[in-house]
Amino acid sequence: MLEPPEAEIQVTSGLGWPLNVEVDPRIGWPNVPRETLDWPERATARSLHVAETATTTTTTAPPLIELPPGPRRARFDEDEFSSPSAEEDDPPVATATTRSPTTSLPVPAHTRIIVVANQKGGVGKTTTAVNVAAALALGGLTVLVVDLDPQGNATTALGVDHPPGTPGTYEVLMSGAALADHVVDSPEAPNLVALPATIDLAGAEIELVSIVARESRLQRALRAYLRDHHADYVFLDCPPSLGLLTVNALVAANEILVPIQCEYYALEGVTQLMRTIDLVKGELNNELRLSTVMLTMFDGRTKLAAQVAGEVRRHFPAETLASVIPRSVRISEAPSYGQTVLTYQPSSAGAVSYLQAAQEIALRGAEEGA
Repeated sequence: MLEPPEAEIQVTSGLGWPLNVEVDPRIGWPNVPRETLDWPERATARSLHVAETATTTTTTAPPLIELPPGPRRARFDEDEFSSPSAEEDDPPVATATTRSPTTSLPVPAHTRIIVVANQKGGVGKTTTAVNVAAALALGGLTVLVVDLDPQGNATTALGVDHPPGTPGTYEVLMSGAALADHVVDSPEAPNLVALPATIDLAGAEIELVSIVARESRLQRALRAYLRDHHADYVFLDCPPSLGLLTVNALVAANEILVPIQCEYYALEGVTQLMRTIDLVKGELNNELRLSTVMLTMFDGRTKLAAQVAGEVRRHFPAETLASVIPRSVRISEAPSYGQTVLTYQPSSAGAVSYLQAAQEIALRGAEEGA
């Protein structure tokens, strides 16, 4: 084997970076000595020395950089290829302590307990639950949101603090605490209350196994609450699984709202969910029915979204809402401010779509009760 040619390397003083490097044509990479490996540290030290020298000659203070008050704002909502408008850089409107209802929605004949469920994760269950609940509350109705997800994302989106140890859903399920003792008013809308969830709820799946009548713990707590407190709507936000927490919600509810992301994998999750619904109806809750299917994260620029939407409407023609929730950055940004999209950006496409969906749900409830 031929020995590579020896190349004379000159090193820049102070930096240790090689000059006049001859590259071996058979390899194409210079044989750099090890003394050049620490050149970034040397360069930094030298630059600091130069900066200290310059400081002795001038007294100019370095400029102060203000950090933004919140997360950076993305600029693609309705049309991601359009030029950004000037008003998009404005900070979101601060949440007021009280908000007045915007419109008047019809009151249902009886309390509608709706479980928002889909075993597929990332389809918009929590986003749908909190935004539809806030829209109904802004329409003059009384709404309760029960957060059954240990992540507590619904609690966060409704502007309710829930550090570890905050009493809420875990105490109601495991200790038999009264639901009314732990509900918290949400600043998002008047007449909107929430039962917060914390990470403690993650252990409830295992702890419930040994409890008698474990599937109906939430049902009994809700019935006791509704005997003394009025609520037009109760939304149960479930985790992305079909465990005991979701089963408790299915037993306590009388309607199911299924958000379906406009992608193929979401359809597979619905198939398994329908089997679970049939089991619960036959054994634990005969009143349970699939009343609403909502298409979420719809991207009108893709054929796949239109095909999935058409397939869903073909299988659930009466249950699928006419309103479709588009894929919107505003909807994703809102929880980082502890708000729903309805108060974060009321004029965005996502907020308008959720308002229309809530109106459809309310009108359906009124027609069924008539």
